[in-house]
Amino acid sequence: MDQDSSSAAPQTPLEPQDYYFEGSNLVFTAAYHLKRGSCCGSNCRHCPYGFADADAPAIPAPAIPPPAIPGDEPAPAG
Repeated sequence: MDQDSSSAAPQTPLEPQDYYFEGSNLVFTAAYHLKRGSCCGSNCRHCPYGFADADAPAIPAPAIPPPAIPGDEPAPAG
């Protein structure tokens, strides 16, 4: 193994209150955005931070790993 796996931040699994599906789209809830801790500037439907201008630059978010989506695990190496 060439890469140091300890340097990668662990992913936080999504919980049922974090999202719902609208057709094939995964939609994050306000609860998820609050856990995330800041606005990403993507004009999210349930943004609790008041972001409303899609043309405004994105507000920097802390460097956190993306959430783990159930059933979306990478294939085992080898």
